[in-house]
Amino acid sequence: MARTVVLAYSGGLDTSIIVPWLRETYGANVICMAADVGQREELDGLDAKARRQGAAMCVVEDLRDAFVREAIWPTLRAGAVYARKYLLGTAMARPIIARRQAELAVSLGAEALAHGCTGKGNDQVRFELTYAAFAPTLDVIAPWREWSIQSREDALRYAAERGIEVTASKEKIYSRDRNLWHISHEGGPLEDPGFEPPEDLFMLTRAPEDAPDRPVYIEIGFEQGYPVTVDGEALEPVALLELLNEIGGEHGIGRADILEDRLVGIKSRGVYETPGGTILLTAHRELEQLVLDRRVLALKDELAARYADLVYEGRWWSAEREALDALVDKTQERVTGRVRLKLYRGNVIIAGRWSDEALYDEALASFDAVDGYDHADAAGFIRLFSLPIRAEAARRSRAIPAAAASGAQGPNALDPVLADVARAPELAGSGA
Repeated sequence: MARTVVLAYSGGLDTSIIVPWLRETYGANVICMAADVGQREELDGLDAKARRQGAAMCVVEDLRDAFVREAIWPTLRAGAVYARKYLLGTAMARPIIARRQAELAVSLGAEALAHGCTGKGNDQVRFELTYAAFAPTLDVIAPWREWSIQSREDALRYAAERGIEVTASKEKIYSRDRNLWHISHEGGPLEDPGFEPPEDLFMLTRAPEDAPDRPVYIEIGFEQGYPVTVDGEALEPVALLELLNEIGGEHGIGRADILEDRLVGIKSRGVYETPGGTILLTAHRELEQLVLDRRVLALKDELAARYADLVYEGRWWSAEREALDALVDKTQERVTGRVRLKLYRGNVIIAGRWSDEALYDEALASFDAVDGYDHADAAGFIRLFSLPIRAEAARRSRAIPAAAASGAQGPNALDPVLADVARAPELAGSGA
């Protein structure tokens, strides 16, 4: 009896040829699993396509709501950004997709899981760490680590020899990944870091110079760090993100050209479009500035970098992530309020922020006199705050006469600044 293999399927070139390859190499009964995480028309006709390629069937799962609620919102609340600019669109989606694939394989009694990730990329790790969490006893088949196909041309030739119709061609040179959060573009001429992306590369965003010449104002409402409203209208997560993608894309928001360090140690270049995500991250950070104190903000910044690494490396289904989420939840208890933004030709500009939880006090911040704050109190604070600096200055002043007496010509003896420190009592007495 043929072994059953559940393949993570997109209908692209790689997974299209993996279906017949699994049948030829393993005599497998192939069941494809495609996840809807916001690819839109890319999912059309996938079941029929998979069957033509030799699959027994293709199960298409709508995971959009789970993707936003279980991956995007937690990562947004953590403030996680990788490589200074990457908002982690692909990295967040993979654990959600792979979990459902593993659950399906277990429910069907399959013997193995398969994916189309290359041996150079990050996704192989993200998929397989998730398999380890949800189907640890199943075999994993990664064709790119086994077969003799070494290039896009090899893959196209393999498809042609078996009469497999694919939309990829030598002319379609970019590798793309699209979901609700972003679209990524890699490969082809982008592999030259000096190559400027052409305008026809972009799919979600207008060029800033072609965006409307009038700004648009939008207001994002948050409850405990979760985005819940746009311009006062309550929206479900998927609808909210789709709306912000549309508005942001129209105004050229969210383009990023990134050189990132892959988990396997290779530097790669990707061009990303994340319009809605860029808007939300900007608004969320601004609201945090209003309601969190500086020490909690500093902790959040430290946590964000660690959270970003965790997401990027595929360690989503881990006790570490659960612990970090517990900390994030605590920091977000008071992150409730509204942020007004002005979008104009690629820029997201803060236009206002409001919260009943604000730590900002206009009276205290004002230059005007206010009860409860005595300016004279600052003198004692500064004297205590400067104590380590004054102690160091005193130590240096004691070292200078000793160095001069010994005839030393080192930095202490020659530094005019230190000489002035040593002469401080004399200068004070002379009124200099």
